[in-house]
Amino acid sequence: MRLFAHDRALASAIGPVDVARWEQYDLDDTLPFQAMWYTVAPQSSPPPDCHPEVELSLVISGVASVEAGDTITEVAAGSSFLLDSGERHVIHNRSSEQPLVVFSAYWMPPAEAGR
Repeated sequence: MRLFAHDRALASAIGPVDVARWEQYDLDDTLPFQAMWYTVAPQSSPPPDCHPEVELSLVISGVASVEAGDTITEVAAGSSFLLDSGERHVIHNRSSEQPLVVFSAYWMPPAEAGR
């Protein structure tokens, strides 16, 4: 067993978000996905994001206001959300006091030709 502790991970600031990517654990190709924790400061939002990977996120603490397309969905701690490849999104932390902590696993979708 390996333990990946959020409170001991090396994080780097990207605007109002602290990101701790799992590359720091030197897993190479051990896992079929990449992963990270990110923390959004109270009353903050990162810039809009869009990437080719599919992203499955679990809200660890706080409430994420997930803006995808023309919809904003509130996702509470213990719930998760899935973003499709190429889906533009912003994760808002509307709390005035509590940081938002999210764990995300992401991977490249299977090639359309291979289906």
